[in-house]
Amino acid sequence: MRSKSGFSFFSKMTSSRKRPSLSIPSKSYESSDINKTIDNAAEIIEKWNTEYVCTNKFYSLFCESKREAKKFVKRVKELQNAMDMLIREDPNSENLLRAQNLMQIAMKRLQKEFLQILSMNRAHLDPESISSRSPTSVVSNDDDIWHESRSAGDSIIEVEEVSKNSRTELKSIADCMIAAGYAKECVSTYKSIRKSIVDESIYRLGVEKISSSKAKKMPCEVVGLKMNRWIEAVKVSMKTLFNGEKSLCDDIFESSVSLREACFRDISKEGALLLFGFPETIALRDKKNPHPEKIFPLLDMYCTITENLLAIESIFSFPSISIVRTQAHSSLSRLSESILSHLVDFESEIRKDSSKTVVRGGGVHPMTISAMNFISRLAEYSTALTNILKGSSSSSSAKSLLPKSYFNVSESEESPVSELKVRFAWMILVLLCKIDGKAEMYKDFSMQYLFLANNLQHVVSRARSTNVKQVLGDDWIAKHSEKVSQFARSYERLAWGPLASMCPAISTSEAVEMSPEEAMMQFKKFNETFENTCEAQSECIVLDPKLLDEMRISVGRKLLPVYRDFYNAHRNAVMLAGTEGEWNVRYTPEDIGNHLSELFSGKGISENRYVCTPDFCTVTTATPTPGRKTRSVSCRRF
Repeated sequence: MRSKSGFSFFSKMTSSRKRPSLSIPSKSYESSDINKTIDNAAEIIEKWNTEYVCTNKFYSLFCESKREAKKFVKRVKELQNAMDMLIREDPNSENLLRAQNLMQIAMKRLQKEFLQILSMNRAHLDPESISSRSPTSVVSNDDDIWHESRSAGDSIIEVEEVSKNSRTELKSIADCMIAAGYAKECVSTYKSIRKSIVDESIYRLGVEKISSSKAKKMPCEVVGLKMNRWIEAVKVSMKTLFNGEKSLCDDIFESSVSLREACFRDISKEGALLLFGFPETIALRDKKNPHPEKIFPLLDMYCTITENLLAIESIFSFPSISIVRTQAHSSLSRLSESILSHLVDFESEIRKDSSKTVVRGGGVHPMTISAMNFISRLAEYSTALTNILKGSSSSSSAKSLLPKSYFNVSESEESPVSELKVRFAWMILVLLCKIDGKAEMYKDFSMQYLFLANNLQHVVSRARSTNVKQVLGDDWIAKHSEKVSQFARSYERLAWGPLASMCPAISTSEAVEMSPEEAMMQFKKFNETFENTCEAQSECIVLDPKLLDEMRISVGRKLLPVYRDFYNAHRNAVMLAGTEGEWNVRYTPEDIGNHLSELFSGKGISENRYVCTPDFCTVTTATPTPGRKTRSVSCRRF
């Protein structure tokens, strides 16, 4: 405690401190008034210095009697006023020396009371009641993370329900000690308790210091768990821990801005730097080992900081703690760099894909599915990516490589929205170029176009049903939907063109006047061509329901109307042919329709073969086992 004594100490003390809350009388006290004030103070100060002193137990003034505690503080303030008057009017007075000794005793008592209240009311003043919990190592799964963070968060919420009485008592003690020149002792006691609480709270939330070398050696699963815990820790810390701690500092040291700043800085600086330094360490680790899927936890961390940036700027607004704000911005910068490197790595992986897998039936390539899953999920972070891509060199290079006509450009060259759109369009274009190359693995040109139609349709469908649509816009969707239709038409022209070319021949006016023999030959040619075409296209697959319906309808419109007209015109006039009197009309318009309705399912064509006579139809069908069986059914064609 105070070792300085004598009047010189009080002269220095009163000249250096300011006590705006204490009123100084405008005229001198009478000697009897001063003596009475000192006597009144001595009565209660000495009482609690002798009667309530025990080596084994501390009797708290504020716990034993709230009324007595208020009286104690009041008498100390009156004593301080008396000392001020004596210093000005009678600095050599013995009363001043007596008052000094009483003040030192009172300050020692108040410092102990201050410590006692802080220690005994951790449950109310502590942002997280951690003292009763044991440290926990890395948890095993996300559910554990949620429950651990929720538990810590529930405890930290108690800062919002801090005991009003405890705060009031601490504030009254702090005001009294600061006014008496004992601010250093008061602040030291306060920081000794509060800093340990903040540091332990950060630890309980799962945040610990990790070196770059240690982070590099950590398994990805462990790093992922730590990242998830960090995100929850930031939410809890900013909402209650640091915010509550600053509120407590502001309340207790309301009388001194400099003390509020110093206390909060010393209490929270280390924990806050640890908290906001973690993303930078992880970002540097992942930047050197890029992998597309790692981008999403990094984006989550980036969003967590940006969402709390205003709170960070507000809570850590003091100039002396600006390093925390700087660290948060530094982590954002590092995360941005790492995220951009992962985007570049995603494009590189697509370009380097060398798989020779030929997808059965011209279906959707696995690379298309995985790439669009990635891009669709990436679009959920459009706001964050807008900020990250702003002014990035990789975004500018993508913009320069895209054809000028790729968009209906109405945006300014430097628009951040345009940069986001360009980057997404570029990633999809890289994918489509790779798909275009893989289409060449099909020897049949029609299959190449079907493959392109299927894959582009998957791209468009995923874009339309996710946030990619908001990023790229309706024009992009419409433009690429039309491209799907062009690929589908090219497929139809090559695959079904020979059969379709026969339709005009059987629908002309000459076809109406042809003889039964000529009609029979026309039926035969059409049947053979139809069967060969169906056989060739039997394994074709179209997975998208909308595209499937459109292509079936399109093929049907080319064939069914003309075939139906020809069939209706000649079915009763066709003459018997062959040595055994069989009819060579194998397919009714309904049969053609049924076959077409099974197209693009990848199941193969129906292997039914019809041999019809006026009395019965023999249907040759495939069986599950090798060989065929023949069954007769009632003829419905004549």
